[in-house]
Amino acid sequence: MLTSEDEAVRRLVAGIAPDQVLDVTDPESWIGLDIRVRELAWQCPELFHSKASPSGRRLRWSPDASPPTVTWARKPVDTELALALCHPDGRIREAALGHAKERPALLALVVIRCADWAGPVRDRARAILAEAPPYRLAAHAALILRVGGRSRGGFTQNLLTGALRSGPAVQVEALLDSSDRATARLAHRVAVERRLLSMARLARIAGRHHDVVVQDLCAEAAVAALGEGTFEEFADVVVPLLGSRQPRVRSAGVTALRRSGRHDDAEPFLTDRSAVVRACARWVLRQGGTDPAPLYRALCADPAGRPAAAVGLGECGTPEDADRIRALLTHPVPGVRACSVAGLRALDAVRVDDVRPLLDDPSAAVVRQATAALLPWADRVPQELLCELPTEDRPRHQRVAAIRLLRAVGVHVQL
Repeated sequence: MLTSEDEAVRRLVAGIAPDQVLDVTDPESWIGLDIRVRELAWQCPELFHSKASPSGRRLRWSPDASPPTVTWARKPVDTELALALCHPDGRIREAALGHAKERPALLALVVIRCADWAGPVRDRARAILAEAPPYRLAAHAALILRVGGRSRGGFTQNLLTGALRSGPAVQVEALLDSSDRATARLAHRVAVERRLLSMARLARIAGRHHDVVVQDLCAEAAVAALGEGTFEEFADVVVPLLGSRQPRVRSAGVTALRRSGRHDDAEPFLTDRSAVVRACARWVLRQGGTDPAPLYRALCADPAGRPAAAVGLGECGTPEDADRIRALLTHPVPGVRACSVAGLRALDAVRVDDVRPLLDDPSAAVVRQATAALLPWADRVPQELLCELPTEDRPRHQRVAAIRLLRAVGVHVQL
């Protein structure tokens, strides 16, 4: 059965230009071509040497000669060079590189040859790539970074990074929105190093970007740029961070509140859904001279609007707060019940008899928290009660909880 790479190779052999055979913007297309040409050259040598094909008439591969030679009836076209640059015989690849310097359309294959296992091929390819203008390196950034991950690929990655660090800023800017993750990360790292992005733009990128590495990089850079007691940039820098859906970015924004002298603004984040954000909020308040524990206790008096108050109190409270949290196990709001169980776990104050009834809770979130709290004490939960839960008339989350607890004591039940 022919693969897409097989078809691409056959079309190249037939004389069709690479840009009509491959998605030249996709690094995997070039890598796949390189692999498949090498395989087919051994499996089907007649495919490349047939007199019936344009390549076969012009391209003369003589692998039986000593040394093997490669000649062209006339100056080779891109199609012929592409095949030769991928050939399994290193001497043929090296000879093809002699014609590749003047063929920018085949620079992708020169990049791949820079990590070639044959030293002469590798050295010649690197010499060609080192003379390529920076904008062409940037155009192949995704491929260069993939090749850079190979055992001999460090040269290409270092060459690209150096070009971005010393080249025009517009080349770095063009790569910031790359759909390739490694490329976007490198571009943002260089942009931060060169200070090409304003604090406000860094904050916006951190708040909206899909990649966690870029989020962290830009959030940290934006916060680091804030001066002590700076208020003017607050709306442009800290607000976007605080409004991010990503906990790590919100935590950076909360931390920035201290640098902006707005310690009290951290109070709403005491009940953030993320533990790391809550921890940052407590730290900022303490830096401003406020103990967060009394605030949590006050919130636990009416936690319906801020359910995480219970878990937050468990994270920073004292053993005497256990009863205050335990009283919320029967709260009508499911989020409060779930957070109260998490708060008891944080205080190491779980009592089996108090938490076990929550295995019947209609809320999946509550049952998950109850299960996590009871797993260390699974042998204290009556097995006859657990055996009643995995029946088909029970909600799935209750059945899963029972099975996890039963398996914790060596009783294996299928869902």
